[in-house]
Amino acid sequence: MKRLIILVMLLVSGTVIFAQKTNQTKHKKADKSAGSARYTCPMHPEVSSKKAGKCGKCGMSLVKAKPVAYTCPMDPEVKSNKPGKCPKCGMDLEVVKASKQSS
Repeated sequence: MKRLIILVMLLVSGTVIFAQKTNQTKHKKADKSAGSARYTCPMHPEVSSKKAGKCGKCGMSLVKAKPVAYTCPMDPEVKSNKPGKCPKCGMDLEVVKASKQSS
């Protein structure tokens, strides 16, 4: 009976450790993809690159792009990282404006 209890405890603890490692790996991958910077041309926003360099159209230096978020004006819980239509009401998604917080 003791062997069975020990075996079950080892099995449960092994499963918990495996689940934690898998979860940590997923978070690391998400952090890396979220941290990858994009660079765009100030004159040609359609020109973008994963690394700093020169614009292929005008030769200007590419600058780090600010992340853009979109939301529905009627359903603010709907968020996207690209423009489109709200799946709830069909309105165009609008750029989220950075709000200044007063201290």
